[in-house]
Amino acid sequence: MIQYISNTGGGKPVDFETAILDGFAVDGGLYVPTALPKISLQQLANWKKLGYLELAFEILSLFIDRSVISEIELKTLLHDAYNSFEKSEIIPFHKLKTKKETFIMELFYGPTLSFKDIGLAFLVNLVDFFLKRNNEFKSIIVATTGDTGPATAFFSAGKSNLSAWILYPKGFITEEQERQMTTLAHTNIHPVGVSNCPDGGDDLDLIIAKLYANLDFKNKVQLSSVNSINWGRILMQTVHYFYGYLQMVDHIGEKINVSVPSGAFGNLCAGGLARKMGLPINTFIVANNTNACLHRIFSNGIFQKQPIVETPSSAIDILIPYNFWRYLYFCVNKDSEKIKAWMNEFKTNGQIHFDAGTHNSYAEGFLSASINDGQTLETIASIYKNESYLLDPHGAVALKAVEQLKNELEDLKTLCLATAHPAKFTKITKRALKGKEIPDKGKHHSIEKAKTRCEKVYLCDHLHAEAALTQVMLTDWDLKNEK
Repeated sequence: MIQYISNTGGGKPVDFETAILDGFAVDGGLYVPTALPKISLQQLANWKKLGYLELAFEILSLFIDRSVISEIELKTLLHDAYNSFEKSEIIPFHKLKTKKETFIMELFYGPTLSFKDIGLAFLVNLVDFFLKRNNEFKSIIVATTGDTGPATAFFSAGKSNLSAWILYPKGFITEEQERQMTTLAHTNIHPVGVSNCPDGGDDLDLIIAKLYANLDFKNKVQLSSVNSINWGRILMQTVHYFYGYLQMVDHIGEKINVSVPSGAFGNLCAGGLARKMGLPINTFIVANNTNACLHRIFSNGIFQKQPIVETPSSAIDILIPYNFWRYLYFCVNKDSEKIKAWMNEFKTNGQIHFDAGTHNSYAEGFLSASINDGQTLETIASIYKNESYLLDPHGAVALKAVEQLKNELEDLKTLCLATAHPAKFTKITKRALKGKEIPDKGKHHSIEKAKTRCEKVYLCDHLHAEAALTQVMLTDWDLKNEK
């Protein structure tokens, strides 16, 4: 049986269902499979002509026992998860005309217009599938810097076995992103705007960790999460790397570069694991904004928390890339004691300077860059001027990072991940285009519709958020169980 364990070594191995429903491992670590499957070039060749859903089925089947989910159940889950996407191919690609062999992977054609739809469409439906089968109910809680929240809300809306609590740092996300959550009228969706978060979304991750540590509370409300702490998110995100590679290459074994706008390292963790499984990615470009948390880790070997800076690419305004610990586990021979020691050192000192051997082990095959606000806006403007193609600020960070690192990169096809639709960032688009009218490519009917609807939201201050959430979630739980 395929089993999952904590990357910090606590607890016993569990099956796939338990790992998904728990979210965090029992000791507060992150679930990882006991082994990663190895995928041969022949397997990749066999998958070359598969559509996205067919490919997803093949990859997920390597991690899920048939005793947990049958073949027909998995195929049905995948079909149902993605039937609300705008494009039949799920993920389209755009080749840039003014950049040599550079392709944009458009990951934003889900219902909330970001790449988080791709992971959460499947994961939320999967959680609901397990809960219905077991006749159970869960309170799921997530923190969002702009895209996880809307996707969680959309896919959870109306599900009778789920109550979704979505925390976001008030003022740190766009109005468009906020309204994608607050205009949903479903009674099981609870957006929570938290004011005065000095470290933005990272503050909310700490609140969630404290709620998980309160075992009486956790057990009472059956707490779980679909943030990228959940293995299901990482697993599903490996699929788009395989799909992108197979769509790009002329022959299997050809190597490509991939640039990823990066904050919490969830997306890149999935890419890194896909490469460890056998995907021929030459270099991953870690495209950071001014906050540069990952740029410090990959360029200097320093894991360090610094004051947060608000940037146009707000979804990656992250200080603590917690999924880095999950990837690092596979780079240090699965030594959970080392991972636990480093995590404790960071909690105590607020900084880790990795030794040269460790730094080399995780940085192999990665290059990083920190892109400032001016570069982000200029990239949006120049690509629109030269190609009539509109990037969102995160896609712009990814593309600019490639340009910044061009002298260090091998001359290969390059895939840049565009992780959100520009319609979610109209103020940023106006700044980039110097106040010009936003083109139709920068608008979306769902965003426009949300502007006309009433909002429903809980509001609290960061100082009192843990106690306030505990009280309101317990009350909601009791009311649901009285019915």
